[in-house]
Amino acid sequence: MNDSKLLSDEKVNTGRQVELDIAKGLSIIFMIFLHTFYVASAFKSSFDPNLNFILMNLLGRPYAAVIFMFCMGVGIVYSRHSQWDVMIKRGVNLFLLGLLVNVFEYILPHFVAQSVLGNGTPFPIAGGLLLFCIDILAFAGLSFILMGILKKFEISNKQLIVIAVVMSILGSLLRGIDFGSPYINLFFAHFIGSAGGFTAFPLFNWFIFPVAGYVWGQYFIRAKDKNEFFKFWPRLLIVVLIYFVVSSVLWEGVLSKDVHFYYFINTLDALFCIINCHAVIGLCYWMSKHMPDSIIKVFTTLSSNINAIYIAQWFLIPLLIIDYHSRGIVFNDLTASIFSIFIIILATLIALGYKKLRTSKS
Repeated sequence: MNDSKLLSDEKVNTGRQVELDIAKGLSIIFMIFLHTFYVASAFKSSFDPNLNFILMNLLGRPYAAVIFMFCMGVGIVYSRHSQWDVMIKRGVNLFLLGLLVNVFEYILPHFVAQSVLGNGTPFPIAGGLLLFCIDILAFAGLSFILMGILKKFEISNKQLIVIAVVMSILGSLLRGIDFGSPYINLFFAHFIGSAGGFTAFPLFNWFIFPVAGYVWGQYFIRAKDKNEFFKFWPRLLIVVLIYFVVSSVLWEGVLSKDVHFYYFINTLDALFCIINCHAVIGLCYWMSKHMPDSIIKVFTTLSSNINAIYIAQWFLIPLLIIDYHSRGIVFNDLTASIFSIFIIILATLIALGYKKLRTSKS
């Protein structure tokens, strides 16, 4: 089918798109499960290695943060506030929120664990430098700043893609580099995967995902027939899953035991992850046809509050796990799963409460 039959000249799929809400909702669910199991594993725990692999290496990687960042790019297409200066301002705010998350994720738990358990080592802070660690929100902030700058200079989609691919290749070649100083490593961690553990999502390696989402979204919003637009999703999902498994067995891919091969993702892995994003959203489109409205509403709530939920879960997970560990509880698959679900619910309620409070003051 040619583009003239598949795509409209005008925007067709405007407003909230259920499949995007489901994809984003699943991404935050998978992230919370990942973070809960990850933090709990630093204490007394007994996890099945197969379940641990599925949650932490499979669902928690290409089906979580990657989807989040891809949909972030799609969101720019749908946003009414995509002016270049607004994007830069939003980027700065997101970057600062990323620092706030680091306080909840690293700094505060370190001192609480030291006080409650007499041992803060499960939450290392590298002498305070992890306050400036580049996690998802900090990366999102840098991405919005760069996208705003490029939009200011009216960079075309083709030029944007070239820039993102070149950055990805450079990030692939430079990952793991050690500049010999933790402070210099920390500075460059904003851009590449430098040594020291100061970054999970360096800009050069991950900018390709919001760019891909931004370009993809411009086609999606004009798709006249979603069934036709997503018709290859089952085959693509299988092909990509095979690639993920094979690449991680034969060479270090996104499912590797060494998480840095995912955090400092190379260009080939990134391209397959982008294909996976299209396939996953296609799967979510199929799922939306078989879901009751009540479940769809849950995903819409998760999607529309995803940033606040992300922040809240990093406040809740470390502190509650420290409290549970102080009571002598040993986490296993069941208790950690129940704990994850509890965190999802509580973080969502906190996000909704914050939104209501902010609305009442405006």
